[in-house]
Amino acid sequence: MASESNNTGLQRLLRATVYSWQGLAAAFRNEAAFRQEVALSLIVIPLALWLGDSGTERALLVMVWVLVLVVELLNSAIEAAVDRIGAERHALAGRAKDIGSAAVLVALVNAGLVWLLMLVDWI
Repeated sequence: MASESNNTGLQRLLRATVYSWQGLAAAFRNEAAFRQEVALSLIVIPLALWLGDSGTERALLVMVWVLVLVVELLNSAIEAAVDRIGAERHALAGRAKDIGSAAVLVALVNAGLVWLLMLVDWI
C-alpha cells in the first residue's frame, strides 16, 4: 500500500478520479435502475437545455435530474454495503434499503414537480 506521503496533490486527485469512474462503471454495469435513469438522461437533459428560457431555468431542470442520479448512486452504495454484510434478513438492513429507496422516490417526485411547475409556467 502507498505511504501516506505519496497520497497528496495531483496524484491523489488522479487516483480519486479513477476510483470515481470505476464507481460509475460499476453502477452502470450492476444497477438496472441507474442504467434506466442514465438512458432517460439522454432525453431529459437535452430537453431541459432546449426548453429552458434562461440559464437559470436550464440549470434548474438539469440539476433536479442530476440529483436523481446522485441519490440513485447513494442508494446503490447503501444496498451494496448492506448486501456485503450478509444475506440473512434483518430489520435494520431492510430499513436501510427502504430509506435509500425512499430517497430516490423523493428525488424523482422533486424532479417531476419542478418540471411540472416549469411546464405550467411555459403554457
